[in-house]
Amino acid sequence: MTETPPNPAATAEETAVSAVETLIRDLPKVELHVHLEGSLQPETLLDLAARHRVADIPRTLGEIRDWYAFRDFPHFIDVYLTSVQALRDEEDFARLTRDVAGRLAAQNVRYAELHVSLYAHLMRGVPAHVVFAGIEEARREAESRYGIRLRWIPDFPGDYGVEAAEQTLEAVLRDGPDSVVGFGVGGIEVDRAPFAGVFERARAAGLHSLPHAGENGGPERVWSALRDLHAERIGHGIDSMRDPRLVEHLVETRIPVDVSPTSNVCTGAVATLADHPLPAMLDAGLLVTLNTDDPPMFGTDLTGEYRAAHRLGLSGADLAGLARNGVSASFLPAADKRALTAEIDRVLAAWSADTAD
Repeated sequence: MTETPPNPAATAEETAVSAVETLIRDLPKVELHVHLEGSLQPETLLDLAARHRVADIPRTLGEIRDWYAFRDFPHFIDVYLTSVQALRDEEDFARLTRDVAGRLAAQNVRYAELHVSLYAHLMRGVPAHVVFAGIEEARREAESRYGIRLRWIPDFPGDYGVEAAEQTLEAVLRDGPDSVVGFGVGGIEVDRAPFAGVFERARAAGLHSLPHAGENGGPERVWSALRDLHAERIGHGIDSMRDPRLVEHLVETRIPVDVSPTSNVCTGAVATLADHPLPAMLDAGLLVTLNTDDPPMFGTDLTGEYRAAHRLGLSGADLAGLARNGVSASFLPAADKRALTAEIDRVLAAWSADTAD
């Protein structure tokens, strides 16, 4: 029997993929745009839904996977708001946070700023102090067990109006722990101008302005977030690429844009991964960070997003650059930023030396 000789081109490609996998694994990472509730694993969701008798949530893993096939962005929001109904008490929030912290730490994530959909709980009668007690208990455990640091960005859905924004901020100012670093707005994209006063009060209280904008609402939503909310980072922001003047402004001001490629594909913001503007955003000089948004809902994790970025044509050095951007755009102390950036540089240098051999 004649053996088929190895294909040198295929072998070289497999070696290159393996090398990039090693780099992705070893890079210290930061994640800045991930929703705590959107990180609820299907198995946990099923368990909590059964325990609390939540009727609107599917009852098998197969049905959950089908449920996560989003027709469009409003459908995604409907599923998201239904899924959070499974979170009821302090232990639910602690359990969720423990799982999220463990999964992030396993991917060599050292620090994460997580959006907390606080209004989605307030509107169901779950008090803010219950939410914060649960996530804080698990945050402290995770820091001790894994060394990972978690910080919180409570937010509200903009399409619920100014009253929702005010209720959310009041709850944060009353019950929020010191680990709350920012205040955000998400949901279906609406004009950000009506929320200017609420964000002004949040910033006066020391919270950073971290709104979603330009995910699917056009570049004007980004302009509004910058102008009216004094945004310090833009969540998603991919529609910025439709306005050259906005791109120029973001480059000049170095305002970070937190990008989540797989999320954008799954919600229909872009048609396919190949259509994603991430490479063009980097080429334009934007300070882009790489994130998951709602990882199990989109079948991804941060390691998967680095793989996706590589499939878009980004080199190993580019991936390390994204890791550096995450550190730079975070609210870590300056000394910690320097140390983590230096570690990223060492990992890249060692990887480059190994792959050059």
